Amino acid sequence: MQYIAILAVCLIFLASLAFMMQLGLKQILHAIFYQIYYYFLGSSAMFEDFIYRRSNKTALQKLTGRVAVVSGGARGLGVEVVRSLMQCDMHVVIGCRNLEAGKRTVQEIQDSGVKTGSAEVLPLDLMSLKSVKLFAEKVLQKYSNLHLLINNAGIMFVPFKLTEDSLESHFAVNYLGHCFLTHLLLPHLKLGAEASRKNSRIVNVSSCAYLAGKINFEDLTMMKGYIPQAAYAQSKLAQILFTIKLNKLLEKSGIPVQVHSVHPGIVNTDLFNGTSLKRVAPFIPALMFKTPSQGASSVVHAAISEELEGTGGNYISNCHISKLKYPATDVEVQDKLWMIMLRLARIEKFGGI
Repeated sequence: MQYIAILAVCLIFLASLAFMMQLGLKQILHAIFYQIYYYFLGSSAMFEDFIYRRSNKTALQKLTGRVAVVSGGARGLGVEVVRSLMQCDMHVVIGCRNLEAGKRTVQEIQDSGVKTGSAEVLPLDLMSLKSVKLFAEKVLQKYSNLHLLINNAGIMFVPFKLTEDSLESHFAVNYLGHCFLTHLLLPHLKLGAEASRKNSRIVNVSSCAYLAGKINFEDLTMMKGYIPQAAYAQSKLAQILFTIKLNKLLEKSGIPVQVHSVHPGIVNTDLFNGTSLKRVAPFIPALMFKTPSQGASSVVHAAISEELEGTGGNYISNCHISKLKYPATDVEVQDKLWMIMLRLARIEKFGGI
């Protein structure tokens, strides 16, 4: 097995050269750095998943009457998150691009034996701030109180693309679109907390890839030498910086909403489709990665665990609080990115704070 793993890594590296040959020397060196660093981060994360596998679970509880909003709940990790929330007897609003896939997901969950809870599907495309606004308006028209927002949708290692808002796609989907959605739904999350007398929660599904991230303030769109791994890492770091900054502001304002970021582990989902790993060694994810159900545990833990009531601004991995490392802890970067986020999303006063 050891020799097979070494061979697979070598093949993946060779497959990556095809991409690297399209870049200049500086970009090639950066691409090699990210490739190696991602192998290191992935191996470390899988080892941690193995060590903490017994703690990677959370108790489900009855939360009848609570309303949750989940982006990207129609595939992968999101399906299992929706399943767990329905088992808690919550009503789940799924935001996704493919409405038919979302409806099939709900039906499949119900057909699997989940008879509690309910769900509906509304259109949401995080590549478009206009779509985010329309989605939020539909949610707010139907529900005066919200209790949970899970910013789960994401993309990984995709080719360079600018959105209709002139944003790099990783930055738009994984980060800014969710920031804007949070801003729009926050007042109703506050109302939900006041009505239930328990904090509402915002959960940002991030990744240990934040450790490879750097906020490129000079070129957020990465027009000068695009590397997919760098764009993904930047977006995941941005999510965590946003989590910490927003939670500080909520605490300072006395608003009963807490924010968590979550690393679900290395999970075998379709996010890896199209990567060198899936093309060259598809057996590795099936054998060594978490299942979507196992990956969903930490997300659900952050969303409902009584142990976390009254806390926030933390980073959850394998259902326990894990210590954040630089650059996520850089206050100056948190503040600078926050101001840029407000400008890009055209927000004057975030969530009415």
